[in-house]
Amino acid sequence: MNDITIGGVLMANLKSATKRIDTNNKKFELNRAVKSDMRTHIKHVEKLVAANELDDAKAKFNKTVSKIDKAVSKGVIHRNNGNRQKARLSHKINSITA
Repeated sequence: MNDITIGGVLMANLKSATKRIDTNNKKFELNRAVKSDMRTHIKHVEKLVAANELDDAKAKFNKTVSKIDKAVSKGVIHRNNGNRQKARLSHKINSITA
């Protein structure tokens, strides 16, 4: 490879490679934002479950499911991962009522 490094940063030789680096960095930031938002909603539901606030947890759970589904549809997480997250949350909510 004839890659050039400037200041410790890998520089691409080809114009198309430079474009791919920029595109990948943009997608990385967007994916990280979606995943972070999803995780934040999951933590909110878990916190409500720990506080035994069933009605609030169920309302927040519905919003969290839509965030998880959106992350799956965008390809940020795998479908099975999303289903597992939803199943774990619903199990925690159902454990309050039992």
